[in-house]
Amino acid sequence: MAELNLKQITDKLNNEFTGDVRKLVFWYDAGAEFVSDIDTIELENAKVLKLERDNQFYIKYYLEREDNKTNFLIYAPFPKPALRDNHLADTIRYSKEFFADRASLLAVDLGIDEKYKPVLQHYIKFFGAKDRTQKFYELEIENFNKSVIETALMSVICKTKIVSFEEIVRTVITDSDLEENKFLAEFEKYDLIKPFWKMCEETFGYTDISPSLAKFIYTLFVTYTSKSIHSELPQAWKNYCSYKSGNIIAFLDSLMNSLIFKDSFDGLSDLVHATLNGDAVFEKLNVSDLAELEIFRKVDIFLLKWLIERLENEDTDAKLNGCTIPELCKMRRKMHFGPLYYSHYYILENAYYLIMAARFEPQKSVADIWKSYIARDHMVDQKYRYFYYHFDQVTNNAPYENLRDLVENIYTNRYLDPLSVAWNRAYTECKGNTGLIKQQEFYNKFVKHAKERVVVIISDALRFEVGQTLLKKLMSDEKCTATMNAMQSVLPSYTRFGMSALLPHKALSMSEDYRVLVDGKVCDDLKSREQVLQSFVPNSRTVQFDDIKTMKIADLKEIFTGQEVVYVYHNQVDARGDKLNTENEVFTACEEAVEEIHTMIKRLTSANNTRFIVTADHGFIYKRDKLAESDKIGGFDKTNAFVGRRYVIAGEGVSAEGIGMVELGDILSNDDERIISVPIGSDVFKVSGGGQNFVHGGSTLQEILIPVIEVKTNKYYTETKAVSIALVSLVHKITNLTTNLDFIQTDAVTDVNKETTYKVYFITDDKEKISNDNIYVADKKDEDASKRVFRLKFTFKNKKYDKNRKYYLVAYDEKNALEVIRHEVQMDLAFADDFGFNL
Repeated sequence: MAELNLKQITDKLNNEFTGDVRKLVFWYDAGAEFVSDIDTIELENAKVLKLERDNQFYIKYYLEREDNKTNFLIYAPFPKPALRDNHLADTIRYSKEFFADRASLLAVDLGIDEKYKPVLQHYIKFFGAKDRTQKFYELEIENFNKSVIETALMSVICKTKIVSFEEIVRTVITDSDLEENKFLAEFEKYDLIKPFWKMCEETFGYTDISPSLAKFIYTLFVTYTSKSIHSELPQAWKNYCSYKSGNIIAFLDSLMNSLIFKDSFDGLSDLVHATLNGDAVFEKLNVSDLAELEIFRKVDIFLLKWLIERLENEDTDAKLNGCTIPELCKMRRKMHFGPLYYSHYYILENAYYLIMAARFEPQKSVADIWKSYIARDHMVDQKYRYFYYHFDQVTNNAPYENLRDLVENIYTNRYLDPLSVAWNRAYTECKGNTGLIKQQEFYNKFVKHAKERVVVIISDALRFEVGQTLLKKLMSDEKCTATMNAMQSVLPSYTRFGMSALLPHKALSMSEDYRVLVDGKVCDDLKSREQVLQSFVPNSRTVQFDDIKTMKIADLKEIFTGQEVVYVYHNQVDARGDKLNTENEVFTACEEAVEEIHTMIKRLTSANNTRFIVTADHGFIYKRDKLAESDKIGGFDKTNAFVGRRYVIAGEGVSAEGIGMVELGDILSNDDERIISVPIGSDVFKVSGGGQNFVHGGSTLQEILIPVIEVKTNKYYTETKAVSIALVSLVHKITNLTTNLDFIQTDAVTDVNKETTYKVYFITDDKEKISNDNIYVADKKDEDASKRVFRLKFTFKNKKYDKNRKYYLVAYDEKNALEVIRHEVQMDLAFADDFGFNL
């Protein structure tokens, strides 16, 4: 409201005297602010009578006897007398009073009870500026009391949109320096500093002879900590504990989970940790006390050290507060500082499963071995891949070196070599006839009889377990329906041989100089592959993935329109792995390959392609440790032999220990009697050039088991839905300040039911939040409903609750702020007030 001027007063007074009924208006100008202006006021339908302290009887007589028809403004340049001294009191009762002082006008204009006029008068300096007064009006407050007025004044200073002391505190501690705080300076200027600290005591239980923002923040974080751990804090920290823990937990949760304020929260957290020597305090606590504490980033360091120690000792049965090592890793990743230690916890989770692989025992028969590998054993290779993928993401991975050595030893000596030996012995015994679909059958089985255009994406060295990752990616895409088969590549498992086997052909052979022939023709580049393909399917073509990766959709349509079959050649994994200087990036290349293929399928769908097959020419073995000389097989005759790091083709087999042999003719279904020799373990033949960690060409499952992923896309896909949650606990009354409730994720996450994040908390019937926030990520994929039940802990604000008022448990989908649960409860909390009892 702007500064009042004489014209505004005149307009207001003239408005009072409208109508035909006689009106008397009394104006007590307590400060005589308008005594010099009263004669200049021009009233349209009334006269002015000046009241003096000693002419009350005369004025009363004049109004009631001399002139009882005229409208009068009775102006008194002094305060309204007390009732016993006011001889006009009865006249005033049937008249009206006019106020021109700013506090009175504010009270009348805003509907504030007259008893709070002294409060407005106390802060009248605040209303001296038009913009501040206007912002006070814009808060649109309905019910006033002293606390509400003071909170509203602070809200204007802090520029909050609602009258909320929690919002004020959040702004004060996050938007200015703690020592020279601009908001506290403004509070001081307008005499609001005492009310601010009083409300800090009433709301958060913070009291201090000499209060400061720093000590107030210590109180918030220490109190939260005291409710998150199960041990006693040192006395230095206890001094900061507040009895209003419910309010503090709710406030800090809100700050921590806010996209806007989370960085400020992190800064405050670091300040408290450093100032109060958090490291020294947490070192003395049992690590189990820290499992659920998420407000300090360095807590994760203590947990990571504990996890590393447990895993280095192969203590896979270790638990912390009932959580297994993988459960603890998953829980901490979802906590506030989880993203900061994301790869650290994945290193440890994958290490756990790899250490568990120390108990691995391979199956005996060839069919049992590959069936077991497809069903579960491939997960060991996948965990190994992700161990190193995340290991390489961590800038300082020195703390994991001993664990890395253990993982490497177990993977090679307890899993890879035993599996390879068992498989290769069975493979050579059956002469490669394992019962798996053979790569040479690919075209006839998967492409030939298609009734619509097929896009075949061949990704060089995309081994089976990487295919599983791609399959999950595709199945999570609402536009895709995907299934996967396993296929056995040719032997030796190298690019030219595998690429040729995937083409349509009548006969696959190898020339005397070891060149791969498709129906008698050399086929070792894009052009020759296209000629072979077109000899079977005239309307077909071959393209390089990189050539079309960034093409416009219109250009893609030109390439694919009119074609029945298109082979797309993708080279990400092999291109990195086959080079000595990049072979350690191969697992990163696997992730990129999955992403690239998925993206390409989406782009090609936009270019009117809906059926895809993703496969590979071969797989690979990768181990991080450099091979020892003892792992290199040498001393054999290389004359007239085709030698690779993992195979030798010659007229005779390699005579050395640990070598498996099969005739080339058994692989190609012809009478070629040349012998393919392969190491039955993960050893290599001693050859010059190239890398040693990334190898292929041999007959291990990692090298010859490749995926065939059939994908059907739909541009007009069925819309997906978010998985929902529901309350399981039968609760109608809350009787404790801390309450645990059980919920269930109603559906398992699938390609149709999508993972969703929910925020769950309690509110009053006027939407005041009265508990902490619980953030729950609904990501469970278990079909068993009992495994999708979860428990959330709620801590309520310390305040009086009305048993007759309505309170609600609510849950919101964080993505679209959609309310999904509203459950009415009664709050029956005995002594839930300043006493701090939890009865």
